[in-house]
Amino acid sequence: MTTPVHDPVEGTARPPRSIRALVAGSVGNFIEWYEFGVYGYFATIIAANFFTPDGGSDVEALVKTYASFALAFFFRPVGAAVFGRLGDRVGRRPTLILVILLMTGATTLIGLLPTYATLGAAAPWLLTLLRIVQGLSAGGEFGGAVSIMTEFAPPGRRGLYGSWQSFTVALGLLGGAGTAALLATVLTEPQLHDWGWRLPFLLTLPLGLAALWLRLKLEETPSFQRSRNQPPETEGRPHEEAAPPFPAPASAPAGEVAKAIALGAGRLMGWSAAGYTFLVVMPSYLQSTLNASFQQALIATVLANLGFAASIIPAGVLSDRIGRRAVMVAGAVLVAVLAFPLMHLLQDSGSPTTAKGLAVFVAGAAVGLMAGPGPAMLSEMFPTSVRYTGLGLAYSLSNAVFSGCAGLIITEAIKRTGNIDIPAHYVVVTCAVSTLALLTLRGDDHRRALRD
Repeated sequence: MTTPVHDPVEGTARPPRSIRALVAGSVGNFIEWYEFGVYGYFATIIAANFFTPDGGSDVEALVKTYASFALAFFFRPVGAAVFGRLGDRVGRRPTLILVILLMTGATTLIGLLPTYATLGAAAPWLLTLLRIVQGLSAGGEFGGAVSIMTEFAPPGRRGLYGSWQSFTVALGLLGGAGTAALLATVLTEPQLHDWGWRLPFLLTLPLGLAALWLRLKLEETPSFQRSRNQPPETEGRPHEEAAPPFPAPASAPAGEVAKAIALGAGRLMGWSAAGYTFLVVMPSYLQSTLNASFQQALIATVLANLGFAASIIPAGVLSDRIGRRAVMVAGAVLVAVLAFPLMHLLQDSGSPTTAKGLAVFVAGAAVGLMAGPGPAMLSEMFPTSVRYTGLGLAYSLSNAVFSGCAGLIITEAIKRTGNIDIPAHYVVVTCAVSTLALLTLRGDDHRRALRD
């Protein structure tokens, strides 16, 4: 009949505000993971253009490319700490605006960067510098995006709203894979190596401008407004006085926050490792280890990402009904069980192409069972005063170690041992540890209100 009115005291958002927050939060994630996907899919081409000195081998160049890839991930925790602190003190909206500006600028500049052949040894250093800027901004993206999605979410729908963060990760990776596959189809190999690889990075500029416009229209979250304007008076712990130019909310004990960050990173370990192994590292693994063509590798990756995308939102919705623990543990166990059969199927040249395609689709869907409830699970671990910082650090630390290093660890381990089952070993171990951490979740966390 009529549109619900926003109540500033209770912080109940009208549906349009919730949807705007969902879109504004999602779009930055799409751009971030589109770029990271593109970098992973074009890893062999970037290696040839930036990291192959005279006399260097292709494997050496690929390892250096993944080292640059990992370096950006290790700057994510720094970005999560810096932008998280800013977001918890100044607000989610202005911080997310700054983050999207940095990400868009750095990604666009990669598309304009001179290669090793043109600039010499300075080229890989400049590329690495831009990757660091991307890592810093990406570290600040997740905490803010998940905070606004879950803080604006209607009661009983945090899993659904938070799952959109993971869903736009899948869309970004699919967008990157689709763009790469299209360019590989319409351009010749020399054109792709010469200038075609730049186009996906340059496409980030219009996408970033659209994201900036959406975030400029975003309002601050009700939870942050309550924390800043009406902080709790008696919490049994010290409370900071208002300090110009921004009031500081009450702080959670540092030890409690540190424990929650470490536990959160452990709970995400399997998602981080399996996600990057199956969804990003797969093309280079198939090309360098199993001698697949660039097009075949991208098709396999697109199928894995389609499976990932298909299961994320249903998993988030299901976690609102039966709890985060049950859904995420099921995903971690399923990934661990499937890892070795999947590797052996891909390695068998006699296996039907349809069977291989179905296998990578199912593997991606299993990862989605962890990714769907993951953002809401993290948001529920931290109070408003440190939520942006806490969940951003947990996520970025897990990604820095288990995602950013996935390509480097897998490529180097295969090179040293000759064991082509290394990706399966990596996924099984990390999912086993993640399962143990997930079992510590309370079964009713999804029914509790977010902590103020």
